[in-house]
Amino acid sequence: MSYLFEVKDLCFKYPKHHEDTIKSISFSVEKGIIFGLLGPSGAGKSTTQKILTKLLTGYSGSILYNGQDLNSYNKSYYENIGVGFEMPVHFNKLTAMENLDYFAGLYKTTLNYEELLRRVGLYEAKDQMVGEFSKGMKIRLNFVRALINNPDVLFLDEPTNGLDPKNAKVIKDIIHELKEQGKTIFITTHLMGDVEQLCDKVVFITKGKISDVSTPRELKLKHGKKEIYVEYLDGNTRKKDTFSLQNIGTDQAFLDLIKNYDVETIHSGETSMEDIFIKVTGEEKYE
Repeated sequence: MSYLFEVKDLCFKYPKHHEDTIKSISFSVEKGIIFGLLGPSGAGKSTTQKILTKLLTGYSGSILYNGQDLNSYNKSYYENIGVGFEMPVHFNKLTAMENLDYFAGLYKTTLNYEELLRRVGLYEAKDQMVGEFSKGMKIRLNFVRALINNPDVLFLDEPTNGLDPKNAKVIKDIIHELKEQGKTIFITTHLMGDVEQLCDKVVFITKGKISDVSTPRELKLKHGKKEIYVEYLDGNTRKKDTFSLQNIGTDQAFLDLIKNYDVETIHSGETSMEDIFIKVTGEEKYE
């Protein structure tokens, strides 16, 4: 298996803190996947991302990028990565196109960002001052800027937070397309629906330590109940019964129910990603 990043025994402490923010975490990230860094506020996920993007140094442990020590890379590393920060930072007195033209000038190669502006619904506003943009427009411009150098690795912090469902779907569709092109994408988000729709693999970080590494599907199987719930009408009365998934095909009570009653809904006992988040991290809040 080809790993893009191999993180081993990573520790990091901010200068004014009494204890480590990151406490000996280890994980590996395969090339060409969408990888979720999840955890409650202050858990260390954003710090981990800042280390991987070389915004923070002075850590202990080791990080290999393409099999080579991350510390050995010079500024050319930034030609290969794109970063979308949670809080968009733009030049508000410049237009959207002027912003992108400026950042494009920092890279050796860029993609067609005018076409990207069309994709995210900002082309008609390209000559508008960014200071006049809504929050959602700034988030979409931030996403375009992260892609401007056509990076092999993309780090996205809350990429759809604050977007309406239509624009969020556009962003998620583009992320899926980038994965199909072989790019590796890191996502940090508190929107568990995005995790389920996008991520191939996730790592939960709690109080600076890894509490679980898995796929969303494996987590739902691990933490869910192997049951189904059937809602049906018995005359004018709505009822609900629960059945074990084991040998469901030969469960006579279940077969009689679906044969003799007007079934309205059938649901599996699958646990939501929100519930899994709370169970794995022990946190009620994760915004």
